[in-house]
Amino acid sequence: MTDGWDWRRPGGAPTPAGPPTSGGTPAGAAAASDAARGGPPASPWWSDALADPWRDPRAPSAVVVPGPVPGPDVEPEQVTDPDAPGGRPRLRQLLLIPLITALLAGTLGGALGYTFAVRGGVTGSTMLGAAPADPPALAQRKPESLAGVAERVLPSVVTVRMAGLGGTSEGSGFIVSAAGHVVTNDHVVAGGTGKATVLFNDGSSAPATVVGRDPESDIAVIKTSRSGLRPVEFGDSEALAVGDPVLAVGSPLSLANTVTAGIVSALDRTMQAGEPGGPTRYYAAIQTDAAVNHGNSGGPLVDAAGRVIGVNSTIKSLVADGQEAGNIGLAFAIPINQAKRVTQEIIGTGKARRTVIGAQVGGAGPANAGAGGVRLAVVEPSGPAAEAGLKAGDVILRLDGHPMTDPTDLIALVRKFAPGAVVTVEYRRGSNRQNASVTLAADAK
Repeated sequence: MTDGWDWRRPGGAPTPAGPPTSGGTPAGAAAASDAARGGPPASPWWSDALADPWRDPRAPSAVVVPGPVPGPDVEPEQVTDPDAPGGRPRLRQLLLIPLITALLAGTLGGALGYTFAVRGGVTGSTMLGAAPADPPALAQRKPESLAGVAERVLPSVVTVRMAGLGGTSEGSGFIVSAAGHVVTNDHVVAGGTGKATVLFNDGSSAPATVVGRDPESDIAVIKTSRSGLRPVEFGDSEALAVGDPVLAVGSPLSLANTVTAGIVSALDRTMQAGEPGGPTRYYAAIQTDAAVNHGNSGGPLVDAAGRVIGVNSTIKSLVADGQEAGNIGLAFAIPINQAKRVTQEIIGTGKARRTVIGAQVGGAGPANAGAGGVRLAVVEPSGPAAEAGLKAGDVILRLDGHPMTDPTDLIALVRKFAPGAVVTVEYRRGSNRQNASVTLAADAK
């Protein structure tokens, strides 16, 4: 290995150093070489070429890397052999400095990354998903959306608990006045002591007392002394159409503040129900497929604008008697027009009037007399039916456009109307069909 100044020809003696030329070769050596070959005097190009081992045919086969020129205070051994004992380990320093710098940078980066991960709640080293956008607040939901409707209705819905001899009955209800009146089903409070507990949407509770009941329409009113309550907004159950979207709100199976969605499946679905030994209840109900279970009784059925259009009251089930029934998409609500009228009468007088037609039904019409109809067994003198010209033996075919096929149809539909309402009755007498306008009345009781 040579430093570029102590160059030797293979097998030759050292060439004395002299003043370097521009190419790094001693000038005397260049001139002597030219004279020995008998060639032309050295040129600037050839003097540069002599320093190029790839151009000089007599140059050694090794590539010579020039070393640093020793200064006046530096010994040659320290320059030519950096690893010699006592020398300055400059190469080692050059390697150690970047290595130490990299280690420090890695340690600092790891510490900062751990700090950011802990503060950000990240437990793993992999971030999943994009950065979350700001979710819209519930108050920003569109009023016509299901979430917007639920937000408005839920503060007015309560859970009703009534203690009785057989245990505690639990159902739902909704606030109908700022004075603290709450509507629920009669079968929720029936058999109780008259003292109830109302649980509000915010988790608080207050005692309540029964104001009045109407067992046949299955409506009851209780009152709490809590002030500052928000009553519901009433809709018009007569303006409903099959397919309209609805929400059922209540406490099914003690799960308070539950909201389920569905549509209006049918209107004026007539039925009767009741507990053994209790009153028979008649419904000309709104049928819905919204999920309704035990505990929803007394809660509101609301339309897409958040207005109450029914009182959830009963369900159909496939289970046998005595077994726990569950939702199968067949739920029924009392129309709010009927429930509101009964509620106003209970608050005003403590009881509700019962609407009658002034006749007793005797069963379905004769099979050979045509399709459907309900036969009148008795027509009370001076009653609404008698004043309209109906007689015993007449077969009612339609009431206000609704076909009659069973005595329950006539009773339930009549109870839906308020006393004083005028309805059109289509009936058959013998083989003749006739129409009559009947002004319904309140029961003398």
